[in-house]
Amino acid sequence: MGPIDISPLRDFVRGMTDLADRHHGDEGAMIDGTKPLLAKLIARDGWLPEEYTVEGDTYRQYLLHCDPQQRFSTVSFVWGPGQTTPVHNHTVWGLIGMLRGAEIGQSFSRSDNGLVAGEEDRLDIGDIDVVSPSRGDIHKVSNALDNRSSISIHVYGDNIGAVRRSVFDPETGEPAEFISGYSNTAVPNLWDLSGR
Repeated sequence: MGPIDISPLRDFVRGMTDLADRHHGDEGAMIDGTKPLLAKLIARDGWLPEEYTVEGDTYRQYLLHCDPQQRFSTVSFVWGPGQTTPVHNHTVWGLIGMLRGAEIGQSFSRSDNGLVAGEEDRLDIGDIDVVSPSRGDIHKVSNALDNRSSISIHVYGDNIGAVRRSVFDPETGEPAEFISGYSNTAVPNLWDLSGR
């Protein structure tokens, strides 16, 4: 088997950079402009390097690219069978696109009495969901499959691995601060064009 064609990710990064050059700071324009770029990226599988698809004891968040000015970041989220996140927020806009498998997102809102559960949505291959402080930012996500891994591609309006966010106690709604970091120490080489 030959090397993978990572050009879809490179094209996505170029498109996102152009979008950020025009609309950084305008959440609505960034979300609207990111959606077709992400849809094109996840419409075809085979571009994601194998090392960013590996599952572990807990879900994994692999950085694929971070804009040098941290206007956006792109990650692959790898879910082992049945894995789930705690209830958490993002504090920035984000889009989630399903590349492989399926996931269930459970939305929450805060009230004086704690957390209020909202809709549960299932994302299948090709589906895209949006989170943002203005549209709904608190959720819990689970692999919808109990017999294999699922992979979603996430795009956020910041360097998500460095953003100070919160997880929430499901009973009381009390927040606890965290910074997620990343599961990898190296990012894919988008710019080696020697194989052309």
